[in-house]
Amino acid sequence: MLRLPPLARASVAALLVLVVAGSATPVAAAPPRWKQDIDKAIGRHDVSVAIGLDGGWLYRHGAWRQRAPASNQKLLLSMALLQRTSLATRIRTELFAKGRRTIGVLRGNLWIVGHGDPSVNRSSMTALARAVADAGIRKVRGRVMGATTGFQRDWWAPGWRDYFPRDYIALPTALAFEGNHDARGVHIGDPERRAARFLTSRLRALGIRVSREASAGAPPRGLRHLATLRSEPFQVLLRAMNRRSRNFFAEMLGKWLGWLVLGGDGSIAKAARAIERFAHAHGVENTAYDSSGLSYWNRISPQDLVALLWFAETRPWVDALRVGLPTGGQGTLRGRLVGVKVRAKTGTLIDISALSGWVWMAKEGTWGEFSIMSRGMSKSDAVAIEDRIVRIVANRASLETP
Repeated sequence: MLRLPPLARASVAALLVLVVAGSATPVAAAPPRWKQDIDKAIGRHDVSVAIGLDGGWLYRHGAWRQRAPASNQKLLLSMALLQRTSLATRIRTELFAKGRRTIGVLRGNLWIVGHGDPSVNRSSMTALARAVADAGIRKVRGRVMGATTGFQRDWWAPGWRDYFPRDYIALPTALAFEGNHDARGVHIGDPERRAARFLTSRLRALGIRVSREASAGAPPRGLRHLATLRSEPFQVLLRAMNRRSRNFFAEMLGKWLGWLVLGGDGSIAKAARAIERFAHAHGVENTAYDSSGLSYWNRISPQDLVALLWFAETRPWVDALRVGLPTGGQGTLRGRLVGVKVRAKTGTLIDISALSGWVWMAKEGTWGEFSIMSRGMSKSDAVAIEDRIVRIVANRASLETP
């Protein structure tokens, strides 16, 4: 056996210590406590979470997974709309005349032509009646007609349940009236005729004689313009849609977007394609079938939704979009996250829940973006997890590691 002198043995021992020390795997630092607490809140539930700040990731858990966003789809619609138009855009509702006109007499019909304003109501028709009076018309030897053109009369999307048109979404028509439901809240199929009928009653109340009863149909050529009403600006319409999660507003504004982007009559399918085009143009994988989020077949991942919120941060309309979302205790967040500086869109389908938007991070002094999507839980359980995560991010999340 070869024996080494003491000095040589000491050198070899030191070398072995260095080799072992150099090859040892360093112990990974434990994640910050706030991240551990989010992990605990998620537990074994089927939840995906993405939390970002200034274009970087703070936390991700299953964030790549494509999920049904439910009414978070309205957030995608809002961004797609604002990218193609402006906060000040207003949607027209117009009144035309057809027929020969002599002093005080119209020998023909009045036509109401809508272009997708979801807020047209009785007050709108009253304003049009006054416009007729101001134009000097005292007798209409015809009728008031509601135009049934502009949007396709589709009332369905892939992934919808059979009862959705009855219970959750009224027929989206270019000329709407009173949310396209009757006084009992029942969804109707003839809003154009009802708008025309109400305008007829307002005309008669002003002493303007209308010979025939109201109806609806496709307007002829050669119409002469009488008056134009304009909706509230998009900033107001989107706030009304997002804070209360109005499906009717979403599908109406979606059809308007479909018309704008793809041309022709607006439709639910064109709206979905326009939303997809917006997402894909910004590097996001997205599958859309509607604008409201009622479709169980819509898909986007939380991290891709956050990426779109990052894009929104680069646009001049971001502040208006953010403030148009409900904050804690408001709208669809009523009874939730009270006292938390958050602006977020909720989403709910059977066994599906989502919450996405912005939360003010106290330790960083700025807005952070987040998206939480889940399935397979009761709504109360999902809400408890969502709210717990948002409160953790609001109060404790930081770029610092402690």
